[in-house]
Amino acid sequence: MLTSGLDHVATITNDADRLIAFYTDVFEATVERDGPEFPGGPRMVILNLGSATELNVFEIDDNNEADKQTPMFGRGRLDHIALQAADLASFDEIRLRLIAHGAADEIVTVFGRKLSLFFRDPDQMECEVLVDNPDVGPETDPAELVFGVASNRYDEA
Repeated sequence: MLTSGLDHVATITNDADRLIAFYTDVFEATVERDGPEFPGGPRMVILNLGSATELNVFEIDDNNEADKQTPMFGRGRLDHIALQAADLASFDEIRLRLIAHGAADEIVTVFGRKLSLFFRDPDQMECEVLVDNPDVGPETDPAELVFGVASNRYDEA
């Protein structure tokens, strides 16, 4: 493989400060940069979400793209973004923070070798956070993998 992963995803927002607060509070993201993309250009915020992953947020005057919401698989080429939790303890902490922010319900889904939790950020962009499923080992036959069912590791309240 010639790549080591996804570097960044660029999004458009009407309120970069609100997104900064959300991603720093929930994910402990750090702000790499906050200023015009180029002299006279739109505000660009680079949020570090991991050792090599960024969310590049653009706040553009009079741009209403962030207001458009469509159902899953009706959003065009890019449907949603997914973040990888560092480990199960981090996933659990992120989950609690997302629930506290009203950004996610309590359902964690088994997605084969991963556990998945969908959430919506303050712009209502649908996102997902995943972690390796500790109940599935590398020796598990791919034909036995389960997808799309609630994980019994997490009880719904």
